[in-house]
Amino acid sequence: MRKETSNWWTQAKRDLISAKNVLKSKDYYMVAFLCQQTVEKSLKALILHTKREFYPSNSLIYLGKSVGIPDTFHSFLGELTPQYTISRYPNAAGEVPSELYDEEIASDYLKKSEEVLQWIEKQLKLSENSLKE
Repeated sequence: MRKETSNWWTQAKRDLISAKNVLKSKDYYMVAFLCQQTVEKSLKALILHTKREFYPSNSLIYLGKSVGIPDTFHSFLGELTPQYTISRYPNAAGEVPSELYDEEIASDYLKKSEEVLQWIEKQLKLSENSLKE
């Protein structure tokens, strides 16, 4: 794995750990933000690994489609994409972001983000194996 890809993948996994940590502290809005970051960075790692180019988009659906993510993830990616801003900015949320999320929402984002990461990890390994052959 190239260093640039490894950097994105390593940070994505670290963001997921951070999301789990803030779930324990009940900072649910930060779980939403960190899950969005986890998925975005992991998708960018896969794009860099397979296509050897960088996609500057923040649209998780666009990034996911570019690597052939299964359709079963599309609705989650569409729901998670705006959390990049809604979870942080009152003017984007129309409310206080820290008051918009609860444990159920945060736990769901975390579970689904882990599923996306598992899929991406499999793709990285498959791609790595095919490069060796």
